[in-house]
Amino acid sequence: MKIAFCLRFFLILTVVLSLSACLMRPSIPDRMQSTTPAGLSENMSQVLLVADESFLFFTSQKVYALEKYNRVWRQAMEPMDAVIGRNGFAPQGEKREGDGRTPSGLYRMGTAFGYPESVVTKMPYRQSLADDVWIDDPADPDYNRWVKQNQTKAASYETMKKDDDLYKYGLVIEYNTDPIVKHHGSAIFFHIWAGARSTTAGCVAVSEKSILKILAWLNPAANPVILINPDPL
Repeated sequence: MKIAFCLRFFLILTVVLSLSACLMRPSIPDRMQSTTPAGLSENMSQVLLVADESFLFFTSQKVYALEKYNRVWRQAMEPMDAVIGRNGFAPQGEKREGDGRTPSGLYRMGTAFGYPESVVTKMPYRQSLADDVWIDDPADPDYNRWVKQNQTKAASYETMKKDDDLYKYGLVIEYNTDPIVKHHGSAIFFHIWAGARSTTAGCVAVSEKSILKILAWLNPAANPVILINPDPL
């Protein structure tokens, strides 16, 4: 009984200390002022920051929409819950095709896509049609590109218009797109999740409500980027 009480007390104390540390930690915008992430240039004034906020036995990822105004970073909206690859984050440079990991690093936000003809966004938008596919076969010349199904002989590909709503709205994360390196991963998107407890094959996913807010906020003139699992700021 005494051992069980001590273990329970230790667990409660650990949780309290972890929560206290989180509460005392400076905000994401404040940390951006003091430590500029590698690769983030002056002309980039919109950042989607995907942060791992897991502690102890609790898994949690958040997306922060940050914008720079008069050289000061601020949150454009409330943080959003997110999900990532089923096997967590891949350290920068270690992402590989089919590993179920989300690539860490800084990447440009590319074309918005979805099932409707149009969506409220300033980003370039492409409607996904039934014959649109994204090649994930490393042996194919069109690896990690969006093509028409009748134009490819690839052994595998991702259908861009699915039977579910996962790709109803999305954005291309420009990972491994310029240059394209075979086997280093493909079809990394920012899209709708299957639920708050779901995972992805390597993408970042949020609720439909959240992605619509992000689409309406993003502006190509701000050179938007996504910063995934950054080193501690």
